[in-house]
Amino acid sequence: MSSRPAGGYSIAAREDALDFMAQYPGYGEQRWYSDALGTEQVSFSWRRMLPGTGGRGSYGHRHPGQEEVFFVISGTVTFKVGDDVFEAGPQTAVRMTGEEFYSVHNDTDAEAQLLIFSTRDAAAGTEKHDGFWP
Repeated sequence: MSSRPAGGYSIAAREDALDFMAQYPGYGEQRWYSDALGTEQVSFSWRRMLPGTGGRGSYGHRHPGQEEVFFVISGTVTFKVGDDVFEAGPQTAVRMTGEEFYSVHNDTDAEAQLLIFSTRDAAAGTEKHDGFWP
């Protein structure tokens, strides 16, 4: 249950956060906590990626002018940023500048979990690149 006490803080549980992946059964979860917490400056998501899920074979995207940080909590995920492809394991942070298209995929047989942070900017756009990661 989300709570916004007058004492200068707010609390949001997992079920309070919007699940962006709810419409894609079998792909895990991506819970966006910002609305549930009532944040004004920070956008914050937790992502649970099941084995073999993510952006490979799909599109890439970017948010021009908006910085994002991905922090791998557990598991190993593969990033494609522009033409570069690399793996990131636990306690690794990856910064996106908004200049390059990117996508993330879990190529392993184990679940992976990530935290995703950015500034909260309703005016920031998203550009999509179909066929980015064949």
